Amino acid sequence: MAVVRPFRGLRPRPDLVAKVASPPYDVLDSDEAREMVRDNPLSFLRVVKPEVDLDPSVDLYSDQVYRQGAANLRSLMEDGSMIQDPHPLFYFYRQIMDDHSQTGLVACVSAVDYENDVIKKHEHTREAKERDRVRHIEAQNAHSGPVFLTYPDLPALGGIRDEVCSEEPVYDFTAEDGVRHTFWKVTEEDRVRGIVEAFAGLPTLYVADGHHRSAAGTIVARKRRETNPNHTGDEEYNFFLAVLFPKSHMKILPYNRVVSDLAGMEEESFLSRVGRSFELTEGANPSPGSPRRYSMYLSGEWFGLKPREGTFDPSDPVGNLDASILQENLLSPVLGIEDPRKSDRIDFVGGIRGTGELERLVDSGEYSVAFSMYPTTIDQLMNVAESGRVMPPKSTWFEPKLRSGIVVHVL
Repeated sequence: MAVVRPFRGLRPRPDLVAKVASPPYDVLDSDEAREMVRDNPLSFLRVVKPEVDLDPSVDLYSDQVYRQGAANLRSLMEDGSMIQDPHPLFYFYRQIMDDHSQTGLVACVSAVDYENDVIKKHEHTREAKERDRVRHIEAQNAHSGPVFLTYPDLPALGGIRDEVCSEEPVYDFTAEDGVRHTFWKVTEEDRVRGIVEAFAGLPTLYVADGHHRSAAGTIVARKRRETNPNHTGDEEYNFFLAVLFPKSHMKILPYNRVVSDLAGMEEESFLSRVGRSFELTEGANPSPGSPRRYSMYLSGEWFGLKPREGTFDPSDPVGNLDASILQENLLSPVLGIEDPRKSDRIDFVGGIRGTGELERLVDSGEYSVAFSMYPTTIDQLMNVAESGRVMPPKSTWFEPKLRSGIVVHVL
């Protein structure tokens, strides 16, 4: 059963949280991060992307970068910008983006649960990215970025959440991207017990976003367990930082595709080849209205694509995903993109950028064709995770993103 645990959060002073809290490390490049910290020395990007304080010629994976991140975190603690709560607590964290609101429990979850597949995954991790996250954790002796988890709704937890979130928050601010962030402490012992008991009856949690952070937190836990002769299992290193959202609060946006060329075909030949596996309609809506439907942008026109009968196995939790159907029936056999992870002819566009971005990329001549996808559902994500398999690359785009620096777990 799932273990959740309160912890002594390291948090910004309320008057500084809007300056400290930052986008996560993996949604912007180093140059963008440097621009964001230029007029804000308190930005937590200096902890999660510490290369911003170094010459651009410095290798991103040099020891100097990890040392700089640790020094920047220490500085925020030593000057009082961030203060650690004196007692272990749970927290609730609400994000509001446009008309969507999601409220998650901030807690520590068990590395042993990750190892034992109580925390289920739907992506492969890459060793190089794991190693990078491990080095960040070890240098800072902290989990500075939370993992995004989901779970089936728990009515008992929902009641506690609603009570806590009706009270005065610790933080309430709107970030530069327009997303509102509100944060509450759970201090009452009966509520803390209720949260632990609610999850104790839950057999599974699911990683939504943050597979490399989960894996890295588990690797650090294993290393410290193996080198500690007095290991008890209760040490902070056995747990990593997460925000857990109920299934009903989750929002996945589409992850669209653009391809640079038509593999040497004229448009008429390309459309003919596509028509073997898909029913084509002209004048389609740029955003498909249901699963297993696609909108394709070509030469200034939107086409609707519907997979023909027999082109996929509806009982296969991976094979029936929209990304799999498109890959196996069009991207690979028609356009010759055998491995989208490695091909430089395909790119992926997060749904937050809208279908207008697909039109812009194709109209510019940089790309020849674009595919607007229907978003993967939470049920599909959970089904793949339950099967022990993985999704095709770039199947999910979660919004809004969790801010880094609102709370840190110190080991």
